Amino acid sequence: MEVIVNILIFIVILSIIIVVHELGHLIAAKKFHVYCSEFSIGMGPILYQKKNKETAFSIRAIPLGGFVQMAGEEGSDLENVPFERTINGIKTWQQVVVMAAGAIMNVLLAWVIFVGIVMFRGQVQVPSDPILNSIMDQSPAQAVGMQPNDKIVKMVLPSGDTIMVETFDDIVNGMSDYASGNIIFTIERNGELMDFSVEPKYNEETNSYLVGFQVAAKTRSIAWYESFVYGTKMLGEMSVQIVAAFANLIRGIGLKDVSGPVGIYQATATVASSGLLSLITWIGLLSVNVGLFNLFPIPILDGGRIVIVLIEKAVGHRLSEKVQTGIMMIGLLLIAALMIFATANDILKLF
Repeated sequence: MEVIVNILIFIVILSIIIVVHELGHLIAAKKFHVYCSEFSIGMGPILYQKKNKETAFSIRAIPLGGFVQMAGEEGSDLENVPFERTINGIKTWQQVVVMAAGAIMNVLLAWVIFVGIVMFRGQVQVPSDPILNSIMDQSPAQAVGMQPNDKIVKMVLPSGDTIMVETFDDIVNGMSDYASGNIIFTIERNGELMDFSVEPKYNEETNSYLVGFQVAAKTRSIAWYESFVYGTKMLGEMSVQIVAAFANLIRGIGLKDVSGPVGIYQATATVASSGLLSLITWIGLLSVNVGLFNLFPIPILDGGRIVIVLIEKAVGHRLSEKVQTGIMMIGLLLIAALMIFATANDILKLF
């Protein structure tokens, strides 16, 4: 029963993200008077359909995916629509807006979710004080004699650089480029200063070097209107991380961490067990992932289509159907290869 519930939650989350994405395309297309014959939730046979003026709103049998059928798109059979009402008949900048609108709506959904979560909590996490809350067993910190309630006031890196520590973030940033060697931590204990030479230990699970101490989380209450600032900051930080992760993938870094539908389903099931707030946050994270990924200049994705439109504007004419088909096939193969690789990764992680 739990598996069925998790599958249903997974389907609902994907449907929300996809419907929001396609709704963005629909709103922008209609704004520029592009003829849209159908807006569909799901794929496959039609279960329900209602036509409103010129657009039919459909619910289809397979609750995965969705689409907006716009005049002028490849595969469209809307031959009697005036050219100026096709996607190719509007101005270049308008085409770009229509194609980017889906991703923009995904990012907007994430922003609304993050702002709402911060507003609901009424508090935000701020940099923790550099006072040790606990020491991990069999850690480098325990080995050299560090203790709870020690306050770190200074650290000297193997390079010789000295960092005066005011918050725990200073320690994290100082260790961000750590590779090898001992770090000298100066701590205050009962009014006395003491130095500890520590060599961090590499942790394969987190792919990072750990000293082995933890600090207490620190929060502060905020006014409701500050939620917009912190929600936007949350979105910005996640967006930077996502773009950096994609950039690393292009360089071949982090390939083993790539997840496909199986991995996303497993993560969704785990998050769902943590409560509604965690699940809503997960929707926001997935939504901004989908939005930013779609803007990457890969043929068949919205970003790739935008690039093609801009190329056509630069050369002064449309690319031939043969060239466009070839470009789209390359994009399809790239996406298919990525999905196969990601799914294989997910399956291997199960064993």
